[in-house]
Amino acid sequence: MNNKPIIALDFPGEKEVFQFLSQFEEQLFVKVGMELYMQEGPDIVRKIKEQGHDIFLDLKLHDIPNTVKSAMKGLARLGVDLVNVHAAGGKNMMEGALEGLEAGTPVGKKRAAIIAVTQLTSTTEEQMRNEQRIDLPLIDAVLHYAQLTKSAGLNGVVCSVHEARAIAEVCGEDFLRVTPGIRMAGGETHDQKRIATPDGAREDGSSLIVVGRAITGAANPVAAYKEVCELWEAK
Repeated sequence: MNNKPIIALDFPGEKEVFQFLSQFEEQLFVKVGMELYMQEGPDIVRKIKEQGHDIFLDLKLHDIPNTVKSAMKGLARLGVDLVNVHAAGGKNMMEGALEGLEAGTPVGKKRAAIIAVTQLTSTTEEQMRNEQRIDLPLIDAVLHYAQLTKSAGLNGVVCSVHEARAIAEVCGEDFLRVTPGIRMAGGETHDQKRIATPDGAREDGSSLIVVGRAITGAANPVAAYKEVCELWEAK
């Protein structure tokens, strides 16, 4: 699994995905989320893999432990590089996901890294308190989920940039902090609430960043991707 910015392929179908990918001459790290997976199924994952790209399969599994274990066993056969669950499903569910992932990984192949969603970057502290009835500061709730995720043996979490540094301090630098909500300076925020620029994410402790419309919606996606990479990789 590489450290390149992850491009969110939030397209309605296969045609749009491969029109987009055809513009690039290099191996990418891309995210296949629910929108695309629900339209095209596992075949889209296999076809993207055939082109040599790394894949974050972002399905955010959240169900009873045995169901998640069985589902993850099936997903492991797709050969993706990164998968996720919801930390709110609990430690037993996360342990089941890891067991299923290990059981389903073909012999001789590397197991995908597995991470857990803490709080969506579209969630505000007010929403968390009023709708989820979590009566803690958002950062404390996220840190709790991160520690629970680590105790279950997973590789890291999905979080916002604003919690990445604190998670590294509590869970260690090797514990992945995958951060969506990445926007270019002055860009549209869309439905994200807790956002940052690529260089801001690097400075604030993100391990990997997920970038969507700032690249896929750009007039020149290749140039936009190059700009994101330069900001992300700058020292």
